[in-house]
Amino acid sequence: MENYREYAGNLHIHSVYSDGSGRHAEIAEAAAAAGLNFVIVTDHNVRVEGLEGYYGRVLLLIGEEAHNSRRRPQANHLLIYGAQQELAPYTFGSAQTLIQKAGECQGICYLAHPIERSSPLGEDFDAIPWTDWPIEGITGLEIWNYMSEFKGLLWSHLAALIYALLPDWGIRGPYRATLRLWDELLSKGARLAALGGADAHAGLYKMAGLQRVVFPYAYLFRCVNTHILTDGPLTGEESRDRRLIYDALRAGRTWAGYDLPYPTHGFQFLARSGAARRTMGEELKRLGAVTLEVSVPAKGEIRLLRDGRLVSKKTDTVLSYTSAEAGIYRVEVYRHFRGRRVGWIFSSPIYIS
Repeated sequence: MENYREYAGNLHIHSVYSDGSGRHAEIAEAAAAAGLNFVIVTDHNVRVEGLEGYYGRVLLLIGEEAHNSRRRPQANHLLIYGAQQELAPYTFGSAQTLIQKAGECQGICYLAHPIERSSPLGEDFDAIPWTDWPIEGITGLEIWNYMSEFKGLLWSHLAALIYALLPDWGIRGPYRATLRLWDELLSKGARLAALGGADAHAGLYKMAGLQRVVFPYAYLFRCVNTHILTDGPLTGEESRDRRLIYDALRAGRTWAGYDLPYPTHGFQFLARSGAARRTMGEELKRLGAVTLEVSVPAKGEIRLLRDGRLVSKKTDTVLSYTSAEAGIYRVEVYRHFRGRRVGWIFSSPIYIS
């Protein structure tokens, strides 16, 4: 664990090759301005070749958001990382077939925005949830999708105008229904990591006589991101660093962080039993009691959950909890921002057996 290094990235981004407005170099430049270490561009049903690599100090990787484009209404969008192959040709069967094919290509699969809310403002704002159950072979869920949450706020043209100009007033955190779904799947034996993404398009919107890019890439990259723990430092060697990032995502050493209220860099969630220590995404076999330790970079409402139920809560920068109980432990942290209580940090689980 001493070798683990923390890095921040955004893993749900669209470029000019699907329905985004930016080119890859522009996306990397925006990521650098926001202080990210890496980004993964996930265009719809296309994997663009020849653009992966370091752009300055930001490593840009190419994934894919694969889905059946003929399906109406739309559903079952799958974020695929590390497959090194376009998987759009396999989207016209079942979602499980797509996941299986991605796995054969060494792909890492996360469900995109598994629960969404529609807006009545038009077809462009219809919900795109995950509906194809049961499934196997996924690594995790995108538990917090910034633009998905924004879409759910657009219950009228007036609300759309207000939240487009002042999104901080509306963004609150993952849907409770998404967190319940996550806990339900975990309770059935799945090991599922947490992902936070922008779903960035940097699209041009026209409303009430105004025309502007409402959510530029650089703004969104300062909001909901995924932090990972890699097994060693990124060195600037593209192939090695790509492997370290994908290994961290595959292992579930992740947390979703809302970095706008306060940077989530430095968050720690550890479990100890005897001389053994484990972190997010890992399993700890008990040797007697287990102590779970949470440390956050600024004071927040720290909530420790076991099997989806709150077992300890403290408003501070640290929380320590000792138990003899096996279970699936995860952390939620909340802060006040713009006068509201908002979600801040949502960890992947530690599995205690």
